[in-house]
Amino acid sequence: MTNNAIKTSNKSLHNDIYLLGKLLGEAIRSSDGEKAFNDIEELRRASVRTRREPNTENIQALSQAIDQLSDDEANTMARAFSYFLHLANIAEDHDQQRLLKSKTSPSSLKHTLAMLNQEGISAAELYSALQQTNVVPVLTAHPTEVQRKSTLDLHQAIAQKLITYHQLDDEEEQEELAEELAAYIKILWLTRMLRANKLTVDNELDNVNNYFATTFLKAIPTLYKQLNREVRHQFKTQFDELPSFLTMGSWIGGDRDGNPNVNADTLKSAFRKQAVTLFQHYLDELKTLGTELSMSTLLTDVSEALSEQSKLSIDRSPHRLDEPYRRVIINTYARLAATAKDFSDGKLQILNVQAATPYTSPQDFLADLQLIADSLRQHHAESIADLRLDTLIQSVKIFGFHLATVDLRQSSDVHEAVLTELYRRNRTTLQGKPLVYAELSEQEKVELLIAELHNPRPLVSPWQQYSEQTSKELLILQTAAQLRQRYGKRAIKQYIVSHTETLSDLLEILVLQQETGLISLETDEQGNPIPIQADDGLIVVPLFETIPDLEAGPNIMDQWLSIPLVKERVIKAQHGLQEVMLGYSDSNKDGGYLTSNWSLYKAEKALVEVFKKHAVRLRMFHGRGGAVGRGGGSSFDAILAQSPGSVAGQIRLTEQGEVIQNKYRSAALGKWHLEHLLSATLQTSVGKQASEADLFMQEHQNLLEQLSQLSQRTYRQLVYGTEGFVNYFFAATPINEIAGLNIGSRPASRKKGQRIEDLRAIPWGFSWAQCRVLLPGWYGFGTAIHTYLEQGFDGEPNSRSDRLARLRHMAKGWRFFKTMLSNMEMVLAKSDLKIAEQYSTLVSDETLRHRIFSMIKHEHALTVKSLKEILDIEELLDNNKALANILQERFAYIDPLNYLQVEVIGRLRQHRAETQQNRYESLRDERSVHLTINGIAAGLRNSG
Repeated sequence: MTNNAIKTSNKSLHNDIYLLGKLLGEAIRSSDGEKAFNDIEELRRASVRTRREPNTENIQALSQAIDQLSDDEANTMARAFSYFLHLANIAEDHDQQRLLKSKTSPSSLKHTLAMLNQEGISAAELYSALQQTNVVPVLTAHPTEVQRKSTLDLHQAIAQKLITYHQLDDEEEQEELAEELAAYIKILWLTRMLRANKLTVDNELDNVNNYFATTFLKAIPTLYKQLNREVRHQFKTQFDELPSFLTMGSWIGGDRDGNPNVNADTLKSAFRKQAVTLFQHYLDELKTLGTELSMSTLLTDVSEALSEQSKLSIDRSPHRLDEPYRRVIINTYARLAATAKDFSDGKLQILNVQAATPYTSPQDFLADLQLIADSLRQHHAESIADLRLDTLIQSVKIFGFHLATVDLRQSSDVHEAVLTELYRRNRTTLQGKPLVYAELSEQEKVELLIAELHNPRPLVSPWQQYSEQTSKELLILQTAAQLRQRYGKRAIKQYIVSHTETLSDLLEILVLQQETGLISLETDEQGNPIPIQADDGLIVVPLFETIPDLEAGPNIMDQWLSIPLVKERVIKAQHGLQEVMLGYSDSNKDGGYLTSNWSLYKAEKALVEVFKKHAVRLRMFHGRGGAVGRGGGSSFDAILAQSPGSVAGQIRLTEQGEVIQNKYRSAALGKWHLEHLLSATLQTSVGKQASEADLFMQEHQNLLEQLSQLSQRTYRQLVYGTEGFVNYFFAATPINEIAGLNIGSRPASRKKGQRIEDLRAIPWGFSWAQCRVLLPGWYGFGTAIHTYLEQGFDGEPNSRSDRLARLRHMAKGWRFFKTMLSNMEMVLAKSDLKIAEQYSTLVSDETLRHRIFSMIKHEHALTVKSLKEILDIEELLDNNKALANILQERFAYIDPLNYLQVEVIGRLRQHRAETQQNRYESLRDERSVHLTINGIAAGLRNSG
């Protein structure tokens, strides 16, 4: 972006933030009084002074001002600064969309297709690539989205009003719009920010379906249409029919790993709710289509097939006898309404519609829509089909009758426990002794499971009474088989095996599928097994999470694909494609930022070679989160930075927590982010991107390996090797307070107690972000780089300047290294060790506090210094002034929330340590803490 563009953008963004902030101030003044407004302003100015001059005097003055607040005043302050940051996010998103319209972004489809065209890719080659392309954002319910749905709805209303405000030229109309904006902001101020109760899985389903209704059902078909339009422009041709290259996935309702609230009922509920959302959209589109296609046979002809269909219509109105399109649509609408009632289990019922035969499959519905489209095209009315009908047809091809593919996920240790019980109840013996499956060696397990896959004898008996865990696991698999029969095979396609550490972890779920009807064991009349059919069973997807798991992953997949039965299933049932999931969160918590990134890159490279050996297509599933330590940052840059050959048109990636709100709060914003995903996938898979990365990998992998080992050692020494670190973490961060916030149905820890190993990676990273350390996104890097520059490694250049030159060369030319540094720079720019030091005062043990914080402070200084040297900059974000300016705008409102959070956490913990007579004060302070968590998360944006 040019300097002029940055200045223009900054001015426009500043004006929007000023407008929304002014309206929020007026809402506060009118509701809470002049004193409350003035107190908030004074605290903001004190924060700005402290940001500009973070000396002891200013910090003490700010802390003292907060310390003097009453509990109610603290609550009001937390709400005010939090809601301002919500509004700043809306203004920033609007500015982002405005910039997109004014320039050609490298991540736009227009740029991507022009680049491919210049590289000599033909339209036929592009179409062939699209046939092999599958980009799937997978929405998950991980607990870092702290906003209520009521708040999110108001965000959308305010965002839409702001867009309309800028579209008006007339001053009076703008004033009128400003009054409407003020009213919505007043509603926002008077709306309870926090949830009163913990979310249930059904609540999470309702929240995510709101995004399908407002964003994905509109944005994805529009993106398909845009692609064809750009193809027509760039390649001077048009694709008559586009393959389904971008679809949606979801974990909500099927992800059981560590969430006891997910079961067979939640899985059924997921599809019921998805059906309500989907069929309501189809019915609305069909109803509008019926009003638009008013053409009369007195003025145009129709196809013979459409004419015959219209004669069978249930519509008997004499006023529409010459309007066959409407007559056919009325019939189609009635059938679809009946289908909606069936597929939603009666949750969606359309009144005043005549009874009709429901569709049995989306293909039947498509056939009726295609009949209308063919008639229009046969009689020179293509432009009419382009208005709405083609988009509806494309939607049905994408979403079917299921909307999003729901993954199943469970931990491997649960599968082992289930099989242990099944073999025990079945009285299976091994070498004359009762078989205890969990106690077998890995080789014995593999041999047993492979034999089981060839054994038609059922292991599960309907006459046995199994434990609660086993019954639950069997039931959800049986339910999945039934739902696939009802909603189609695309409804549930993958089974993710968390904590995959061995080959048997994958074979176990294959056996359990066979036992529950997901894999068919049919025989012909002679009793011979019927050959494996396409789409039979679920793809068993290993999830390699920790550093050791990532290192073992390629060998496990080599073993997996070497089993003849498995290979046959992959080729026939899975269309020659096998998926592998990589975990960013746990690998980061396990080994630190640099080691996690490098281990993921190496694993991808090794997996590509394994899959080439077996002639099987690889689809990587990236378990990314919002925080950089969990794979966050630009999805476009992340895809381009993947190991060569690891994308190849196939990629799934999780969209988690507050990332869903940030990316997909509206159809326009959502389409832009989806366009990024598709563009990056095409550039990586079809474009000539891979050769340079291979050269960099070969040239610098030994250096990265040594840097990674040193970084991991430094990180693990702090987190797992420093006495008292666990106590420091639980005291100096709001981890316990986050666990009490009603932001998800999943527990924050896998087990009770205070162990870093048991803590989920999501609250781990979220906690460090709240206290402005953001440790998972940088710790260990500074020591590794500093040691290399000052001492060198064996076989490396002798002079420091040569070693620095090498790192700079890598940062400029190797996308993997460049993207890793760019994300870390953003994290460091959001960190603030002066504020982090205030959180350390929550640690009562003064010796422990100084010892651990000194280690963090030292590594932070090394990391910032090293990064600046590599990037050759004076200050962080010198090369990204737009982001630097945005963050400066935000810090004036985030910083006071941090200081306030330290104060109210201290009060809360003190009250909890006292007698129950202070319970009311404790609850009030708890609300204040949760309000600050909400605001800080909104201000930092990608912290979860």
